[in-house]
Amino acid sequence: MKVLVVGATGTIGAGIADALEVNHEVIRASRSSEVSVDITDPASIAAMYAKVGKVDAVVSCAGKVTFKAIEDISYDEFSKSLQDKALGQVELVRQGLDFVNDNGSFTLISGVVGREAIHTGSAAALANGALEQFTYAASIEMPRGIRINTVSPTVLTEATGYHAYFPGFEPVSLASVANAYIKCVEGWSTGQVLKLG
Repeated sequence: MKVLVVGATGTIGAGIADALEVNHEVIRASRSSEVSVDITDPASIAAMYAKVGKVDAVVSCAGKVTFKAIEDISYDEFSKSLQDKALGQVELVRQGLDFVNDNGSFTLISGVVGREAIHTGSAAALANGALEQFTYAASIEMPRGIRINTVSPTVLTEATGYHAYFPGFEPVSLASVANAYIKCVEGWSTGQVLKLG
């Protein structure tokens, strides 16, 4: 398959691209890749798809959110978090419908903060929750047998700098996250949120 990985220069994105590349042709896209994209800009997404052309799967490992206590976070920071992580990935799907082949797939990313609270995580929870509900709803409207799923991992074992923000959470390995993406790309499920950790 020809798989487009968006967010391919991050820790998760690079690991997933490497894992998929074992059996598939992988095109890596990010703000700093040769195939460049900023998912907060619909015109940038359109330009990426025009450059890449038809694919069998779109994998997203992109999206930023603000982590601040509720009394410190602003309306603009909530809005930017929702725009980047949730609406950016929604736009990847919306525009990508014309570029994903029949029976292809989209796999998005949310995160554990959508289902378990951590201090400073309200903007992440808002974005992750919205994205997961979009996945459920969009799955029944996808044309031509196209599937959509979301992977929702907890903190990565390899991301030791973040462990203090997730006290008592059992970390999940990058290999496990990559396997969840492979399951979504190569399998047949749709409308699922794969919860890891």
